[in-house]
Parts: sequence; structure tokens; C-alpha cells
Amino acid sequence: MNTLAKLSNQCAKKFRNLGGVCVWDAVTLEDREQLLGRLPTVEIWGIGPRLAKRLMGLGIRTMKDLRDADAVMLRNRFSIVMMRTVLELRGTPCIPMEEEHEIKGQLIFSRSFSTPITDTHGMEQVLGIYAEQASARLHKHQRQAKVLTAWAMTSYYNTNDSHQPAVTVALPGPTADPLLLTRAAKALLPKILDGVKYARAGIVVTDIRPTGAQETFEPFVNAHEAKEIGPLIQKIKQRHGVNAVGLGLAGMKTGPEWTMRRDMMSPRYTTHWDELLTVHAS
Repeated sequence: MNTLAKLSNQCAKKFRNLGGVCVWDAVTLEDREQLLGRLPTVEIWGIGPRLAKRLMGLGIRTMKDLRDADAVMLRNRFSIVMMRTVLELRGTPCIPMEEEHEIKGQLIFSRSFSTPITDTHGMEQVLGIYAEQASARLHKHQRQAKVLTAWAMTSYYNTNDSHQPAVTVALPGPTADPLLLTRAAKALLPKILDGVKYARAGIVVTDIRPTGAQETFEPFVNAHEAKEIGPLIQKIKQRHGVNAVGLGLAGMKTGPEWTMRRDMMSPRYTTHWDELLTVHAS
């Protein structure tokens, strides 16, 4: 149940007595009632400040109040989504877990840097990593792109060395090949100024279409794509880790200094072997 799953995640972070883990079905009924009675409705996934104020006008202030409210009345006053949220709080699954969105007009890969990049060497690594990510997403959804745009920018607060270079490259044909995408992204490098502190960069692939929608004559078939280099790289990463292999500087084993800091990220107990919860017997 989506609502209770997100609620459990919030509770695990908010209440220290849970030890960082909240399995809703394992929490006693008394503790559940206390938790629901303490948490305001605005903490529920899908309910923002405006909805919370409207609910407060009906005397519904906490999650417990919402769970015990008349679901049909709330559907009539708000929406069917509100009714589903109420039913989920009661333990009835109504809201499906989110699935990855289907690729439509474009794909964007962009992040702010924890440490500014000041040279073409660092920017080449950034663009290579993003190009590989774009290739993996396109292959996963059986899509190809015909245009790639790469860009970089300094911080909004950097008024002394403000610089926003960008380049748009028409690819030789519809492709998801990581080599072609990386090569196209690197067209931005001549515009990078050494010494300037770039705070963010990204690539955008557009003119996306289903794989094979446009037939390519044999002499123009990309050799790397015919060898399925992109899917091969992804298979290796899935088996040996995301840092196992890469193209050029994107394949460096050590993590780049510019990646976002994740010092406060919650442990991934259920998805990573090296982060499994350790229980010590007293």
C-alpha cells in the first residue's frame, strides 16, 4: 500500500525509538494509534498545505482524524484520490506504486555539483557519465534520439564569472549508442573556459522515436550500435556494479569529487547487500 509505505518511511526517520526501521504491520496497534494521532495530515503523501487547511476546516487535523473520517463525504468534497488515501490509511490498497514514466519528447540528465568544475577534464567526465545514462534509458525503453544538447552553467550567485555555454548536435541518425552520444556531448568542451567555476551541467536528448522506426541503409549502420555496446555495458554494470565499466573518463573507478553529497542518505537495507541491517544480540 503506497500511502502506508511512505508513512512508514517517514516514521522511521522521525521517531528515534523505532531505530531507523518501521515495518507497519510489525508496529503494535497502540503505537500505530499514537503515531497517527501525532502526525498532521500535511505529512501524508499527496496532501499539501492547501488541502491540509481545507481538512482542518472540517476538524480533520491528524492522520488519525483523516482515517476515521467519512470517506464518501471526502470524495464528494475533494476527489476520489482523497477517498483512496483514507482507505489506504485503513489498510485497503487503492493507490498503485509509482512506475517509471514512459519516455516522451525528451530526456534530461542534469545535477548540481558539490564541488565546482573548473576545467575541461572534469567536464568531459560529467558529459560522459550523462551520455551513458541517456543511452541506458533509451535502450531500456527501446527508443532512439536524433538530437543532443549539452550545456553547463555557473552559479546564479557568481556574478563575476557568469558563463552558460551550450551546444546542440544533430546525430548521424536515430541512435541510442553511448559512443555517439558521448562524442556529441563532448562538442561542448571547446566552449568550457578553464578557471571558471561551473556549478551545474547536463545533456538533453530530443526527437525521440521507437527503435527501428526509421530504417537505416546498411552502409550507414553504426558499427558500435550493431554490436550492442550500450546493452553490454549495462549488463556488466548490473552484475558487477555501476562503477565496473564505462567509456573514457566516465569509466574511472574512483567516484568523482563533483557528485552530490549523500552523507545523510538513509541506509538501503532492502536493496544493497553491503547495507543490510545488522542485529546484535544482547
